[in-house]
Amino acid sequence: MKRLAIGIALFLTITASVFAQSDLQPLAVVKLNKSETITLKQLKTRAGFLERQLQAAYGAKQTLTPEQRSQLLDSLIQEKLVAQAATKSGISVTDSEVDAAFLSTFAQQIGQQVTEAKLSEMIKQQTGKTLNEYIQESSGMTLADYKAYLKNQLLAQRYIFSQKQSDLQKVTATDKEIRSEYDMNKSQYVWNDMVKLFVVVVSKGTDAATAKATATDLRNQYVKSPSNENAIKSSPDNGKKYQAQNMFVQKTATYARLLGWSYDNIEELFGKSKGFVSEITETATDYQFYAVQEKYAAKMLAISDIISPETNITVYEYIKSGLTSQKQSQYFAQAAQDIATSLDTPANVERKKTGAALTSLLNW
Repeated sequence: MKRLAIGIALFLTITASVFAQSDLQPLAVVKLNKSETITLKQLKTRAGFLERQLQAAYGAKQTLTPEQRSQLLDSLIQEKLVAQAATKSGISVTDSEVDAAFLSTFAQQIGQQVTEAKLSEMIKQQTGKTLNEYIQESSGMTLADYKAYLKNQLLAQRYIFSQKQSDLQKVTATDKEIRSEYDMNKSQYVWNDMVKLFVVVVSKGTDAATAKATATDLRNQYVKSPSNENAIKSSPDNGKKYQAQNMFVQKTATYARLLGWSYDNIEELFGKSKGFVSEITETATDYQFYAVQEKYAAKMLAISDIISPETNITVYEYIKSGLTSQKQSQYFAQAAQDIATSLDTPANVERKKTGAALTSLLNW
């Protein structure tokens, strides 16, 4: 029995070794500027990353077909080709730039800038996982692999832009496209009834009495002279002891929900005249007041009207900017594909597995 147990253990060890060797099989070698091997394991990792993105988008488990995995391999090859071409041409991306790009994706999600140490701490508190474990679980890549992926993306963007900058700047929406967009979606370009407010909020923190006194003092300053608004907003205390800002509120149920107000509160607000200053009101967490600074009536916007109050951007310019951005993105994507395809030559890429041999490996 002892020999049998040893034999089974040996068999399992050999089996695991075979699978490991299989995953390390080279699929292609990219050698435009240096020799980089793409293994089956790397392809599986990237496929897992893409499948997770698709699942997040469609809400159901996604599995790539062998044909899609083959296309993904081509994309991996071209990604490395463009990154090597960028490096060869003198373009570089620093580790700090990669870190900034990495952290910016989380800053958008949590609504604040964070350091990697702070992010690690937050993830540990919320999930019990390390940052590396969290990234690997959500993307299928280790933290190092994910940052390497980001670095290649940044290198590619800079290289494509350097090659196509002058042509890209010529891509713009035409007058006909702009007017057609406006005519087809005219009902979207409207103003609801709006008021412009100056809002001051003082958090109670651990000293409600001091917070109330601060709110009262700020309200008195404003009532004495509305021109004191600039001093209140520009004070170093704004953002520390209190929050003071201008905001536009639309007369809609959606805005009521965003503000945590009832629709009756919204109705009451819009019944106030320009120049009205509210009394100090108390919530569970703060003291606050607001001043009505301007009122705007609902209207359909003509193509020459400004898109929102107190701006100088017309509907025409707004549409032009959006359409131009779309066209430039499409041009950039096509330019990236064209450049990558032009670099994908036998001299720059050695495909180790092709045909039936490749298809067999892609059926995992």
